[in-house]
Amino acid sequence: MVPPVQSFWNPINITVTMNVLAILGVDEKAQTMTLFISQYLTWRIDGLHWSERDCGTKRVSVSRENLWIPDIHISEFMDEDNSPQNMHVFLYNTGLVFDSKSIRVVTSCQLDIYPFPFDVQNCSLTFRSYLHQDSEIKLIQGATSEETLEVSRKLIQTNGEWELVDIKVTPSVLKLNGGSYSEMKYYIVLKRQPMLYVVNLLIPSCFLITVDLFSFLLPPQSVDRASFKMTLILGYTVFLLIMNDLLPVSGQTTPLINVFFSISLALMVASLLETIFITNIQFTSSQYSTVPRWLSILVLRYLALAVCLPTQKKSNRITVSLQPPKELQIHNPISNSLVNSCNISEDKPPPDPHQHLLDELRKLSKDLIAIRLHMDNHFKGTKTSQEWYMIGIVVDRLLFAIYIIFILASFLAITCIWIWSDSL
Repeated sequence: MVPPVQSFWNPINITVTMNVLAILGVDEKAQTMTLFISQYLTWRIDGLHWSERDCGTKRVSVSRENLWIPDIHISEFMDEDNSPQNMHVFLYNTGLVFDSKSIRVVTSCQLDIYPFPFDVQNCSLTFRSYLHQDSEIKLIQGATSEETLEVSRKLIQTNGEWELVDIKVTPSVLKLNGGSYSEMKYYIVLKRQPMLYVVNLLIPSCFLITVDLFSFLLPPQSVDRASFKMTLILGYTVFLLIMNDLLPVSGQTTPLINVFFSISLALMVASLLETIFITNIQFTSSQYSTVPRWLSILVLRYLALAVCLPTQKKSNRITVSLQPPKELQIHNPISNSLVNSCNISEDKPPPDPHQHLLDELRKLSKDLIAIRLHMDNHFKGTKTSQEWYMIGIVVDRLLFAIYIIFILASFLAITCIWIWSDSL
């Protein structure tokens, strides 16, 4: 129970060395990391020594209950230590005590899951004493950071989806109101293996987005594009529900891949709504009112140029003249010709059947005039229909361009993040 020192004015120097044996897992929701490590502590008992020649050995195994053992713990520990306990320590003839034990460590760690699945986590393990201040116990670094990393990579047995990238060791002092405590911080850098998530999440999602992109090439007037897009949205939703367990969950940060999935689904829904709008224009645009001037200028003049659709095509479609020729606008030309033909034969008495035929032709002329007026009104409405149809084409091509920009930007972002994570 008493520290083995000749004078309490002199602190005990305890050398701390740690190696990682296995990376058991990382829980993003609980913000914890589970490791299996080996901890090595060495210190010296003042005044204790024996002769190896007289005793025949320079090292003996002593029960932990018979020696003073420092209370060195990990500050970030979040769970009960269920690892097997080592009941003995080694005592050397020079008074050196060597204590080694394996620990299953569940530590708290502030995980950054924003670049998932290309994330790199940096978690710390802080070794210090709870009871003894730095005037009583002083922690000293054992192996260097490079030696610790090299030995850990040789001893590591399993890492799952994580790869051990680096280990850094830094001595420090924790100052509190009651005093200061000597600490030894180990920073463990882990990198996630992203291939599983790239194959199961990113590639299928990119395939569905690409199929929806090429669906813009389907002619909406002859193919039911809306049903095709609705099938894609349904398939994409089922895909997200199935793969939801692979996505990390955290209340603090939303992963970038979740943003990618949300934007992809939003673009699919927008393309479906745009297809419904174009289909409605094709079949009911004749019932629409005249296109507002501001909408016509914004879409047909500026957005048309932005999507590489020349305004001449729009104006040609809308301002085409479908009025009947002037010679057809003479009032009742057919009846006039019939009257002239009838006047030629005035020297003969008109028979009754001829008079009846003339009346029928006059009625037919009135019907033709009515048909002509109806066609004039129809052609006047076609100008408005063409404007709405042209607006639909511009919107369709604009969404197609947004799709291409989104896919290219996503591809570049994923590639850059992947290259950055591999460079670490």
